[in-house]
Amino acid sequence: MSRTLYDQTLALAGVFQAARLVQQTAHGIPMDPRALETSIRSLFVTVPDTTLDVYGGDLANLHTGLETLASVMSEQSRQQDIDILRYALNLAHLESKLRSRSDLLDVIGNRIEQARHTASHFGHSHPNLLANLASIYTDTISTFRLRIQVTGNPDILQRDENAEKIRALLLAGIRSAVLWRQCGGRRWQLVLARRKVIHTARELARRARHGHPGHPHD
Repeated sequence: MSRTLYDQTLALAGVFQAARLVQQTAHGIPMDPRALETSIRSLFVTVPDTTLDVYGGDLANLHTGLETLASVMSEQSRQQDIDILRYALNLAHLESKLRSRSDLLDVIGNRIEQARHTASHFGHSHPNLLANLASIYTDTISTFRLRIQVTGNPDILQRDENAEKIRALLLAGIRSAVLWRQCGGRRWQLVLARRKVIHTARELARRARHGHPGHPHD
């Protein structure tokens, strides 16, 4: 397994983890608090030494994303998988739009820096921080023509705290999409290199389950 494929798969798992958590929030499905914490925390890791450092340096933090990536890429028949795939592809598309908007990138970067105090004071899954991050998403990403339509239980989606959690997670998903592109990831690979991605995600998910923290060659 090449280092690049390893890094790309980690970052892509970050995208799919955020997408899975959005889907779970929208349907009122209980989620892994560690996965939520990891996704939100990734927004504040701006100068990582390695790709895995963005996710706390431990494969187990990405277990939800690795399992989701492997299952969604290999079997797209279930409605929940179709929704997750749609969210992930839309996040990658929004990242490509955002790349040409240095003004919005500056706003996002500055406001995430301002949110660090809230994160350190309350923790990364606190409603105050999620509301803060949601407002960043609304003021920047939501200005694009493409809007991610989240489907789920209308009663759940209408509650402010759920809407804010979803927007914060979408922002985290875009952060992982940025990382994926920085690692050399391209959308055509999801079609042409799909089997390699699935194999790598499965192997890394297995390592995450068995408590191996780092690189496959460790």
